[in-house]
Order: sequence, then structure tokens, then C-alpha cells
Amino acid sequence: MFSRNVLVIAYYFPPMGLSGVQRTVKFVKYLPDFGWKPFVLTSSSNKYFAFDESLLDDFNDKSIQIFRTKSKKNTKPNLKVQKFPNYTLQKIGRILTQSIYQPDRFIKWKKSAVELGEKIIQENKIAAIFATAPPFTDFLVAQELSEKYNIPFLIDYRDVWVDNPFHYYLTPFHKSYSIKLEENLLKKTNKAIVTNRFSKELILKRYRFISHDDVVIIPHGYDPDDFVNIEFNHNPDFFTITHSGLFQDDRNPKFFLKAVSQFIKNNPSSVDKLRLRFIGLMRNSHQKLLKKYNLQKITTLTGNLNHKEAVKHLLESDLLWLVVNDIYRSPGKLFEYFGASKPILICAPDGIMRKIALESKAAIGVDPKDVNEIEKAISTFYNLWTKKTLPKPAPEFVEQFNRKKLTQDLAKELTLISEL
Repeated sequence: MFSRNVLVIAYYFPPMGLSGVQRTVKFVKYLPDFGWKPFVLTSSSNKYFAFDESLLDDFNDKSIQIFRTKSKKNTKPNLKVQKFPNYTLQKIGRILTQSIYQPDRFIKWKKSAVELGEKIIQENKIAAIFATAPPFTDFLVAQELSEKYNIPFLIDYRDVWVDNPFHYYLTPFHKSYSIKLEENLLKKTNKAIVTNRFSKELILKRYRFISHDDVVIIPHGYDPDDFVNIEFNHNPDFFTITHSGLFQDDRNPKFFLKAVSQFIKNNPSSVDKLRLRFIGLMRNSHQKLLKKYNLQKITTLTGNLNHKEAVKHLLESDLLWLVVNDIYRSPGKLFEYFGASKPILICAPDGIMRKIALESKAAIGVDPKDVNEIEKAISTFYNLWTKKTLPKPAPEFVEQFNRKKLTQDLAKELTLISEL
């Protein structure tokens, strides 16, 4: 039984796929269980790197209403998959667009989003607004609607804003403008949510007027429903190492693949037992590395898969691997790995993501560019596999990242701000 309505503002939403939509999808799925009925305001964008319409299945038995801003062409949506650009072109594109548009190129979407938001609010009794970013234009949409209709709003940082290493500022003025935008937003919002303690500390350090209680940590998570009733075939004859998701921005499998090649050279018999699996899109330059290190024969590239299929591959694996090159981002895939209850090799600098992985007691963390240490970690896991003693995260550790539990935390925050 619903007691309150919440307007959810999220530019990225299914049928768009990839990691950027997962957190929002699961919040929307579980909010009705805690008395909140979501009204989703999203885009009608039909061009993206990947689509996954199966994600909408989460709402089959829910009373979820999804409102999409109109596209420029009033034609039937035709989903077009964009080619994943190489990192250099992607970087140049960001520099150009972020030099023109603030806080991001999606600012062009703000007008139509606000207009649709006004219509939703006028036709429904909205008790609170929830906006998730990036894109940070989502926050500005929420702020404008909140001010016009005197509705409390809450913002959800999936990534940090001003301190994001992949935000480019052409001049000091550009950065100053972003800081003022974020500062003004934080003065107006009723609560800010971040995914980890490091992100919270960045906000508190930069904006001294923010109190400790103004920023709440709700981490990424996994959905137990995604791991039930899945038929999978784990082959015990092979030691399968799997990576799931994009190698976004400066993330690169080069040092890992070099370490695998080195491991095989030092352990020739392992080539008949070792298998690599990459789930999702992979840049051409990264695929060429497989040839460079002579790993094509032991590697499977699945291409983009729907979420259920991706989970199936995780369950069929013996070791899950991810790489993070900075301490600012919080990849959601790590928490999906926890849900799969598999050992983890995390190649990341000493920071929050590595710390969380190691807390599972089933992970080894190494520097992302240290080939020798990566090889050593692979060797350790391989030897444990031969002895059938690979570690698993403790169930009580994994449970703290249950999406339903995390959504309950969000519902509590929405209730608090709606009663102010």
C-alpha cells in the first residue's frame, strides 16, 4: 500500500543498459515495498552504447509509471547502438562539450525535463523528489521543480561532481562555475546521498557549511532476485577468470593481460586449464592486446548481454576481476561480484574500493599497473582452485549490500525529508 509519491529524475534509465542505470532501476523496483510510489522522469534517448529492455521486467508486478521527454523527432523509437569510441576520441569529445555546456552536455535536456516534471507534479501529489547523477543536469531539474512547487528533494551522487578526474575545465572560470553550481545545489537540497565514505569526505571538505548528517552513505549493491532461478553450467575442468562491464575512460586490461601471459610462460601446463571471459563491450584496441599476448585461444568475448545473461556468466566463473585506476569512482560491478559469491582480484590503487573488496576476505588487491603482483595474485588463486579451496565472501558481509535493504535506507531518508 502506497503512502507517498516520489518523483524520480534519471536521464539514464532502461531500455538504456550498462552500469549507470542499475542503481536507479533497483531503487525504483523496491521503493513500493517501503510505501513509496515512484513516478520516473527520464529521457527518450534512443542512441546509446548498449540497451537492455529486460531490465524493465523488474517492474512487471509493480505500479511504476515511467514518463519520457519527447524526442526531437516525433517518430516511433528506434534504438540505435553507438559504437564505443576509443579513449582519445572520448577524451577530446568531453573536453569540447564540457567547455561549452555546464554542468554537462545534458543541460540541453533540462527545459523539456522541467516541463514534464511540472505536468507530473500537477497531476499527482508528489511528496518528495529524488534525482540521481551523472548527468548532473538531473540535479538542476530537481532543484528547479523543488523551488517552484515547494517539494523537498534529495540528490544521489553515483559519482563525484567537481572532483571527478574525468571532468575537464578549460579555464579556472569553468571550474569555479561548477563549484558555484554544486554549492548552490547543496544549500538547497534536503539531503545528499553518496556511495562511499571517500565521496562524503570530499563534499564535507570542499563545502564547509555541510554537516556530517547532511550527507548519507548508501553504497552500490546487488539484487538477490538476479541470482535465483538461473540455469548455469560451471565447468570444473577450467579455471575461468571473468571481467564484466566496460573498460570505461582510462581503464585498460593491458597490464592484466600481460600478467596472464607471464603466468602462462611461468606455468606452461596452465594454458590447458586457464580461460578468460570478457562480458560486455570491448574497445578494438583492447581486443588487439589479446593477439599481442597470444591469448585469443583461451579467451571468450561475449559482447553486450542482458543483465540476466551477464549474471549467468559470473556464476560460471571461478575468479572475478576488475580494474580501477583512481580513488574517485565506485564501480557497481564490485558489488555484483559480491552477489555472485566468488573470489575477486581487484587491480586498484590503495583507496575505498580496494578496502571494501579486501573486507570481503575473498579478495586480493594489487596496483593496477604492477604486472608482477597481478601475476602473483593469479598464481595464488590458481593454486587454491587446484586444491578446491577458493575463498568466498561471508554471507553476512554480502547481505549488507542487498539492494532491497539499501532501498529501505533510501525510503527512510525520503520519509524524513517529506515530514520536515
